Amino acid sequence: MATKMGTEDQFEFLHGLVTAEFIERIQSGQASTADLRAAVDWLKANDITGVPVENSPLAGLVGLIPELSFDEVAEEIQ
Repeated sequence: MATKMGTEDQFEFLHGLVTAEFIERIQSGQASTADLRAAVDWLKANDITGVPVENSPLAGLVGLIPELSFDEVAEEIQ
């Protein structure tokens, strides 16, 4: 059976859809812990690293993810 490879345009389109889905879930407040973990993994898999400079997409993402203290996490798992 022959393997059919997608075109670069198809991969770029899929990449955009996956990224948009993560953004939509996070912005809506409906993202689960698994969604957030998957978004972090997606960023890592795409070598997205850097400093969140003002008005950058990374700065926008940083503002969407809540900061949690150790005590808050401990309280939730007890």
